[in-house]
Amino acid sequence: MKLTLDACVLFPTVLREILLAVAGQGLFIPQWSDRILEEWARAARKLGPTGEPQARAEIALIRAAWPSASVPAQPGIEARLYLPDPADIHVLATAIAGSSDGIVTFNAADFPKHTLAEEGLKRLSPDEVLMDLWLSHSDAVEQAVAQVHATAQSMAGEDIARRALLKRARLPRLGKALA
Repeated sequence: MKLTLDACVLFPTVLREILLAVAGQGLFIPQWSDRILEEWARAARKLGPTGEPQARAEIALIRAAWPSASVPAQPGIEARLYLPDPADIHVLATAIAGSSDGIVTFNAADFPKHTLAEEGLKRLSPDEVLMDLWLSHSDAVEQAVAQVHATAQSMAGEDIARRALLKRARLPRLGKALA
């Protein structure tokens, strides 16, 4: 299964790390475009003066780890598409060009299900994707979450409840399932 990851699910570190750890288990193939990665870098400016440079370093590492995940821009596809927010058309075009099965995003209003269905795509929240994968591959998802949880605790220098970490990452259903 191929899934296009919107910038809003790449920017929160814990969420991104869980999604990519699950993809690393072979449960789905992640996709994005240069423009999606650029949106992530610009969004990281909110974190202060080091936010964007740190995001760009993480983007370089992700590009190296996932060289086939980048889908080239397809201006011809973008020209024929319509979404409520024109700034998101490139995400839909990336999913179409990459032959994705769906778009993983928090922005439900910007990606109407009927519009995506016309293109053979689904709109999926990260919690929905991870819960579906957990139901069919619980060990792999739990291992990915455990790995990210351990890293987060190590970086914080303190214990962090797994469910609280997942709730902050906007994965409440997965957090409840793993509790």
